[in-house]
This record gives sequence, structure tokens and C-alpha cells, in this order.
Amino acid sequence: MPLIVVIDDDAGTRMLVSQVLKKEGHQVMAAEDGAKGLALIQEFKPDLVVSDVQMPLLDGFEVLDRIRADSALAATAVILLTSLQDRSYMRQGMTTGADDYLTKPFAPQELREAVSAQLNKRVRADAMRAQVVDQAVQVALDEQRQKISALYESRMVKALSEQWPDSSVVQDQEKFDSATVLFADIRDYGLWTQALSSAELSDIVQLLYSSVGDTVYLFGAHHMQFVGDGMLCVFVDAADTESVNHGLRAARAALGLADATKRIDAYVRQRFGALGLPKFSLGVALHSGPVAFASLNGLIGSTGQATPVGDTVAAALKLFKGEPTLNWTIAASVQAARLVTGAVRTGQRALIQVPGRSKPMDSVEIVGFA
Repeated sequence: MPLIVVIDDDAGTRMLVSQVLKKEGHQVMAAEDGAKGLALIQEFKPDLVVSDVQMPLLDGFEVLDRIRADSALAATAVILLTSLQDRSYMRQGMTTGADDYLTKPFAPQELREAVSAQLNKRVRADAMRAQVVDQAVQVALDEQRQKISALYESRMVKALSEQWPDSSVVQDQEKFDSATVLFADIRDYGLWTQALSSAELSDIVQLLYSSVGDTVYLFGAHHMQFVGDGMLCVFVDAADTESVNHGLRAARAALGLADATKRIDAYVRQRFGALGLPKFSLGVALHSGPVAFASLNGLIGSTGQATPVGDTVAAALKLFKGEPTLNWTIAASVQAARLVTGAVRTGQRALIQVPGRSKPMDSVEIVGFA
């Protein structure tokens, strides 16, 4: 359970923020001024700090400075609350190390989304550090951290639903001799469509797309598009990712998606627990091989777009439709699994007869990081 320290000298705001976060399942500790808040932070080392800017004893900027100056606390995510409309104060908060800010008054949903984004980012960062295969990969990831951070902040300011379909600019007739295709779709989707209204299902799908789009983006997908209730991504080696091969980045993204579905399932249990819905989960398929991009110019609404094609793509799309039916979360063909040998833990292995293919696909279950 994430621990969050809330600091605000206004009792009403402090209570509102604390209650909203507690209802989300977080552990919350509150303080009425910066000095008491900093003492809580130093003693309990929370996952996140939500702090007002204008406070007695220590203001929000001073609390932030103390956190960043302490090596044991420097990585702590900080969200600043401010009623100041002057952009210079907002810039001051961001340039001195704040991770995000909210301008008062703010809606509870704005607070929930900001907190969720920071906690999810911390989970991903911790996972990436824990999953480094060797020292060379660690060095490469450290060198890329600033670039990833800048890209993350610039792209996430727009809704992922609008950003992603056009975010991966690919050239017509691009061809890659080696790439990894990731396809993820919702399990038991038919049951969900029968049990929920269109608006309710839309909320869940939007939550899913926000979570998975963020995850796949962080691991450097070359191309991403939504296909019905599923998501198709292509990972390739490029100049800024050559230290980590496309198969390993795709596997990390797949494991990140599996983790994201747990949070969505918790949300579903809380909101629709009485409906007896199945566990919310994804089937994530990975397959590696050659991939080409075909232009969609000339189709209505598709001018300037391209889509990945080829046997590698087709196999990934159909892997979970083969026989025997897989109950795994992540299934990787042996071609994809070879690229991540030693970096991930595998479970079961099976020969899957995929529709439209003469020979079965030798596939393995990916269950975690090595």
C-alpha cells in the first residue's frame, strides 16, 4: 500500500485530499505545516508527497528543496498544490524538482489522476532498475533517463487517446529484418460488453488505454495502434535504443501491461463488484521476425498513415486464438523468447496451432523478470 504524506495548513483542503486518497486505498499521513510535514517525510520515507506551496514555518518550495537535497529522499515524487496563478511560481516549482502541480481549486478526479501517474511512474522506474540484465544495460538506461523523462513529460500533457494513433511517424515501405510485435487484447471482452453499458465500458477501456499507452511508450515502441479492443505495437532497434534490444524492451512492456491490469481489476472490483464480472486481464502475445509497413494512403480517413504487415504481425495477432487455448497472461514465440534469454523467467511451453498456419508455433509463457 503506497504511503503518501499530505501537507497543507488549510484544514479543509488537508481533509479533502486525505479522504480522496484513502478511498483510493492509499495510506495517508497529514501535517498542517512544512516543518511537521518534512519530519514525517524524513521518518517514514513515503512514496509520494502532496504539499501546499504557501505554508508557515517551511513553504512548499523549501520542503521540496530539503527533499531533493537528502540522498535518501531525493527520488521521492512531489506534487505541489498552489492557488497562485502567476506562471513564474509554477515554473519555479517544476524547475526546482517538483514532479507535478495542481492549481486550487481542483476536482478529486484531477488529484486521483495526478497521484496515480506519479505512483505508476515510480513503479515503472523501480521495475526498470531491478530488471537490468548487466552493468552495460544499466549504464545505457542511466544515460537515457533524462531523455526519457523529457519525452514523457512532453507527450503525456496530451490525452493518450489523441496522441497515440498519430505519435509514431513511420515512413511508407519501411522494412525491418528483425522486430518484435506485441499484441494485447482484453480477455472475455464479450462478457464485459453484455454486463456493462457503453458508457461504463468506455470508462474502463479509456483507463486501460491510458495505462497501457503510457507503459508501451516508456519502453520505446516504434509504432502503436489500437485494433478493436486490442493494441498492436512494434518494437525495433534504433539509434537511441541500441543498448537494449527490441525483444527485451517488448518483454518489459508486456510485463508492465500485466501489472497495469491488476490496478484496473482493482478499480473494476470496487465499482462493479456486484456484477460478478470475470477478472480483468489481458492476453499479451510476442513474436519476433521481419516486419514491413504498408501505406494506407487513399483509404477514407487514413491519408498519411501506415500499418505493420507480414507474417510476424499476423502470427502475433492470432497466437491467443490457437489451439490449445492459452490461459497465460504473456505468450512469446521461441523467436521472441530467444531475444530475452536470461532476462526473464519462463513458465509453461506449448505447441500452438495458430489459425492459417501449417505448422504449430512453439511458444513459452513469460512470468516475470529473472
